[in-house]
Amino acid sequence: MALSSHERPTAPAPPPPPPPPSMPSDASIGDLIGEIGQDVSQLVRTEIELAKAEIKQESAKAGKAVGMLGGAGYAGHVVLLFASLTVVFALANLMDPAWAALIVTALWAIVGGVLYVMGRKRLRTVNLKPEQTVETLKEDARWARHPTS
Repeated sequence: MALSSHERPTAPAPPPPPPPPSMPSDASIGDLIGEIGQDVSQLVRTEIELAKAEIKQESAKAGKAVGMLGGAGYAGHVVLLFASLTVVFALANLMDPAWAALIVTALWAIVGGVLYVMGRKRLRTVNLKPEQTVETLKEDARWARHPTS
């Protein structure tokens, strides 16, 4: 069946938008305060969940980093122990073995001090404060003071 030029199929009309929510005229102040209380309660629960998620994420990052550092430290310890013994035996060919061991020990004490300072500095960069939650709480407080803006 062919349509003539003046007979075009039309798309179905979109459904009308739902009416805006309105407060019943007989709502009491107690009912309104109750609804506000429920809204605030829901907002607090949501903010607490956000804070938990942020803290969990940062803790997981810190835990993984510390675990990797521990494993690397153990492997490095074994390697450095044998390397240090090699250096002590090599220096023992040139001087008394006790002096050779003391020199190697002093070098490792310096390396250990430097690594401690660097590790402490990096650990301070881990942020367990839920920044996003703090910011949204500030926004909520600003809105609560001026709800029309």
